[in-house]
Parts: sequence; C-alpha cells; structure tokens
Amino acid sequence: MTDPAPPMEPLPTTLTVNGQTLRLRVEPWTTLLDLLRDRLDLTGSKKGCDHGQCGACTVLVNDRRCNSCLMLAVMQDGKRVTTIEGLAGGGELHPMQQAFVDHDAYQCGYCTPGQICSAVGLLAEGHARTTADVRELMSGNLCRCGAYPGITAAVEEVLHAGVANDRGANV
Repeated sequence: MTDPAPPMEPLPTTLTVNGQTLRLRVEPWTTLLDLLRDRLDLTGSKKGCDHGQCGACTVLVNDRRCNSCLMLAVMQDGKRVTTIEGLAGGGELHPMQQAFVDHDAYQCGYCTPGQICSAVGLLAEGHARTTADVRELMSGNLCRCGAYPGITAAVEEVLHAGVANDRGANV
C-alpha cells in the first residue's frame, strides 16, 4: 500500500489584474474565473457553462481573449488580466462598452461582459474586416436573448472607427 499524496499547498502567483499587481497564494486547482469572482470580487465575468462553450467568462490575458473558466489561475503567473471592470478609464466607458450601450447590444446583460471583452480582443487581433468576419470571430460568445444584431453593430462601429485603446491596439 502506498502513502496518499500530501495535500497540495497554495502556490505563490503574481497577476496584474486591471492594472493592479497582486501577489497571491492560490490553490493549484483554482480556475482564473473562480479567482476573479470568489477571491477578488470581480463578478463581471460570469460562469455560464463552465466548459468554455458559451464565452460568458471571457477576459483578456495579455490582451488576448480567453475563456477564464478553462484556465488555471496559477498558470497565468506574471500575466496581465483585464476584466470588464478594467476596461473603462478616467470616468469614461471604453469605446466598446459605449458602443454596446448605443446599439442596445444587450437584453438580460448576462453575456455582455464576456461579449465586450471578446470584442475588444477580437479587434486587437486585427482579423475582422467585414460583418461576416465579426460574426464568425464572435461565434464563441453566445447570447440566449438573441441580441446579435446589436452586438454585431456595436463591434463594427468600433472596428470602423479605428479607436485606439490605452495599449495602442486598434479596438
């Protein structure tokens, strides 16, 4: 008979979340989503399917859109994480947030934070050129209310405006 494995201790993890550097001790099994919501009280990102299929948990990690429910927090050590709460600045909404308001691109609002983070990441990637591109590249974010026309219009408005964010990427 073998001895059971010793309990796993929390690991030191440093993240820069919405511009603030945090030094944390995190259990190895904690997802980035659970860390954000349960420990850091950043509840904008939602737990939808918990399988990476709905996009409600989308955040930006080093400016790339990611399903935070599929990522272990300790594996993001040293990285920048931007949530919906970190997009606005200086008392003004991020251009994508404003476009979502202007185009009524939400109904219940549950998917909206993930949709907005995904749209910001999508535009920074630079692959979207047409309406069809936007629809295809946003297809990993589901909206049960069917606000897709408003979402597409909001993303296209910011895409065609060529607005630059504070990191210099066109979003």
